[in-house]
Amino acid sequence: MLRQPGGHSAPQRDPRHLRLLTLVGIVAAVVALPLTMASAGQVGDARRAAAPAASRGDAGARPGTARSSPFTLGLGLATAARCGPDLTSPDGIEAQTCVLTQGEETWARTYYRNATGESLDSVLSLMGPGGRSVQMHCVTGADDEPATCETPRRRSRGGPGGYSAVTEFAERGADGALLLRSGSNS
Repeated sequence: MLRQPGGHSAPQRDPRHLRLLTLVGIVAAVVALPLTMASAGQVGDARRAAAPAASRGDAGARPGTARSSPFTLGLGLATAARCGPDLTSPDGIEAQTCVLTQGEETWARTYYRNATGESLDSVLSLMGPGGRSVQMHCVTGADDEPATCETPRRRSRGGPGGYSAVTEFAERGADGALLLRSGSNS
């Protein structure tokens, strides 16, 4: 033991104890960092939710927007997206439809915003090689907020160029008028 002035002895620290405390601190930091990143959400989520597909009053596609849409942010680095143009109907529905491929899975997703003031019927279809298709009936509320709808992921068959997707938005009911058709091909 070491003697301090005044006759008191200070306990000597064991170097193994100090190394153990350092190791525990490092492990805690390594575990906490991914949890902190996950709770923050994906980069671009706030921008995607705040950005419309196209300006109001635009009755058709905007040239050159298929690859620069703010809706496609946050997909991740390993996800390939083939998207059609951002479209807006005169009635107030905005949409962009994409075919997504990640690893050996392919699926369709539509990014939309319903500013019509009414709930709509919508169907998202993914067509693939060999006449295979998947349809998803999407709930399209009247809240004027950006939203998405996607088909289930399926194992890819053939190349990504063999897939296409289409979303149709219509007034509710069996005789509902078609308001917008959005496709993954430009």
